[in-house]
Amino acid sequence: MDFNDKTVIITGASRGIGAAAARVFADAGSNVALLARDEAALNVLANEIGTSALPVPCDVSDFSNVSAAVSQVCETWGEIDVLINNAGMIDPISRLADADPAEWAKLIEVNVTGVFNGMRAVLPKMKNAGGGTIITVSSGAAQRPLEGWSAYCTSKAGAAMLTRALDLEERDNGIRAMGLSPGTVATQMQREIKASGVNPVSQLDWEEHIPADWPARALKWMCTADADAYVGEEVSLRDEVIRKRVGLV
Repeated sequence: MDFNDKTVIITGASRGIGAAAARVFADAGSNVALLARDEAALNVLANEIGTSALPVPCDVSDFSNVSAAVSQVCETWGEIDVLINNAGMIDPISRLADADPAEWAKLIEVNVTGVFNGMRAVLPKMKNAGGGTIITVSSGAAQRPLEGWSAYCTSKAGAAMLTRALDLEERDNGIRAMGLSPGTVATQMQREIKASGVNPVSQLDWEEHIPADWPARALKWMCTADADAYVGEEVSLRDEVIRKRVGLV
């Protein structure tokens, strides 16, 4: 794929994997729309990247917010080529018996409904243009339960099923739907996990986490024809074959 002048929307772009992905796609020549709630952080990143970055404050759990953001991106650059559904939260980290119902529901709104909102908002634009790529950042937590992570594991399993449903319904319309399971990444979320002291993930040493640049580069690779065999599936960055194909060491 020639990334020059392609338009990429990235949710959760204010930090971590989202910010790293924005830099990677911009370096490849793409226009990057940065969506997140933290307007100040978005502006800092957009100033760093330059004129190819558009900061758009947005709450992904609110469809009207997402729809308005997509319209703004289209008004600025025309068609949308890629959507990276990256926005997500880990809190509440709590055993089920102690979980706050409102906090539990809020995580589901962001991690599941937010993914649906992104898909729903860009689909008409992409289909009218003949296709596009939609990638959702997943997790190994989608496949197995972890103590204290009932909300997060449930949300990631739901988001993975959304990706499969999207592939089933829209592959014939040119939509390339995939998930990326990056493993543990050295981001602020891992600091929150570490501070919780709950389940084995919180006990990992910082050096065991991969840099945010790795999943960012994997996301870019997934937009290319070299990744076509993985359409409809979740790509695991723990897989050495995948790491080699992405060019990671």
